[in-house]
Amino acid sequence: MNRQPLLILVICFILGILFQEKMLLTGTTFYLVIVICLIILAAICFHSYFLHKIKTFLLGLLFFGTGIILHFHNAFSENVSSFVKKKETVTFKITQKLNTTEKYKKYEGTGQIENIRFNAVFYVPKDSKELDFIHYYKTDAYVTEPKAPQYDFQFAYRKYLKRKHIDYQVYLSEKIESSERDDLTSADKLHQYRLMVLRNIDKTGMSGKTREFLKGIILADRTEIDAGTVQDFNKSGLIHFLAISGTHIVVIFGMFYFLLIRFIPLKFRKYAVILSLVFIWLFAAFIGFGNSVLRSCIMLSVYFIFVLLQRKPDLLHSLALSAFFILIGDTQQFFDVGFQLSFLAVLGIFWLNQPLLKYFPKQDNYLKKLLFNTITISLSAQLATLPLVLYYFHQFSFISIIANFAIVPFSEIIIVFSFLMTALISCGIDFELINGIYDFIIQILLKMIHWFAEVDVLFFDNIPMNGLEVFSMFVIVYLLRSVILKFSDENSRRLMMAVIVFLIIRTGSNIFENQREEVLIHTFGKNNIISIKSGDKVCFWIPDMENKAKVLQFVVKPYCSSRRIDHFQLKTFSNSVQKVVFRSRIYDLK
Repeated sequence: MNRQPLLILVICFILGILFQEKMLLTGTTFYLVIVICLIILAAICFHSYFLHKIKTFLLGLLFFGTGIILHFHNAFSENVSSFVKKKETVTFKITQKLNTTEKYKKYEGTGQIENIRFNAVFYVPKDSKELDFIHYYKTDAYVTEPKAPQYDFQFAYRKYLKRKHIDYQVYLSEKIESSERDDLTSADKLHQYRLMVLRNIDKTGMSGKTREFLKGIILADRTEIDAGTVQDFNKSGLIHFLAISGTHIVVIFGMFYFLLIRFIPLKFRKYAVILSLVFIWLFAAFIGFGNSVLRSCIMLSVYFIFVLLQRKPDLLHSLALSAFFILIGDTQQFFDVGFQLSFLAVLGIFWLNQPLLKYFPKQDNYLKKLLFNTITISLSAQLATLPLVLYYFHQFSFISIIANFAIVPFSEIIIVFSFLMTALISCGIDFELINGIYDFIIQILLKMIHWFAEVDVLFFDNIPMNGLEVFSMFVIVYLLRSVILKFSDENSRRLMMAVIVFLIIRTGSNIFENQREEVLIHTFGKNNIISIKSGDKVCFWIPDMENKAKVLQFVVKPYCSSRRIDHFQLKTFSNSVQKVVFRSRIYDLK
């Protein structure tokens, strides 16, 4: 506690959030928690020798209770209004653009039906005109509540939206009326200016994939990027390169700082730091405060505040403060996958980067320092996030290690070039020569990433992973540091014991799942799909093979990952079939 008080208190705060999430304290019990927290706060303020001895424990308990209280107030409601599943006239404004699908353009926004206001995802027909942030829109729409998943292995889209305080899905008609808003906020104007820049990028002569890459890497807009490119980044383990993260914020801060120190006298150098920090916060507001962006800005600000105050910077203090600020604003953010992976990556870098660097030659010049740090930072982040990546996405590619070594060292150059391109385009400056050079470089980059993604022999999917396995893998990562620092019999034994425990848990989980037999009826669109599992094999019966790819993606692979199945079959059955009999039990398909 004396070495990392902030980190431990934030962990207590997170444990309180998790406790409230599972236990759902309400009524008398919840008010008892508030009373206990007030008593603890009063005790901490009271000077006593005995209380001083247990002050650490009381602080941890106080933050634990605070996590419970705040998460109680951020809990989402399950109430459904009377207009759900009805066709209504909806007036709405958009707050964020989401990924476009085959049929719809998707937006987050705030709607109103009569006197009822609500947050929703709005589905606009793909051929309709793109919406903006400076208009109100009015149309007839079909309003519905997101459906809960049928089974535990399916993505809980309903809960995902609820955590974002979104209650409904609204499907709009093609005829949409608009009227200019007279209540624009600064955030709305900023969002509209960003939308204008995105449209200007679309007007350049660069290829489509290059334009979408530019919008993603600088403006955090991946709404129109094609599925093939996203799959290439995922399979090559380079999706973090496309998303705005700490690397982007640090590079942009460094670029702006580099320019400022050329014009500001040496004695005013600290003002260059302050102005650079102000700039990255304005940039973060411009692209939207995503978890990784907010975390990076807070950490960088805390780091340089320590520097300006002539105090030794501490990475874990910065990380803990950024997590605390984000979670105080909304405790539901903890359950966001991006939040978890972002903070785990930083913890991994703190825990493993320096030990790994000791195995590389001395970094006596900039090139060596850049290359070796890139390798160790990338490896540290991947090791730390691997358990959660397997848990949430059930896939991993060993080619990602090689891909990161080959691509990431050039990330600074690409980010700077992309930022300058965006700045020129936002100012209305369009140089065909520079556009052509940038397009050529990005096309080569995308081809390299596609080549890495196509190395299927090193790509593994449908990897099952449960909570116990994740925990045991984190223990392995934790013990790995001591082995890297000092390879001794004791450290090796502890690591090997953790690996054996993980293998025992994994083997036991496999045996348990392979002993089960079950028949499930999956609703997929307008059709039903039957899965019959026996041991470690399963057969899926589908009405036709036309939607085979989607059935594999949304039904077969999630089911196989959940039930630890390596072998499956796909067979067809007639649409006229209404019932199925298996093991003397009748299953109704209608």
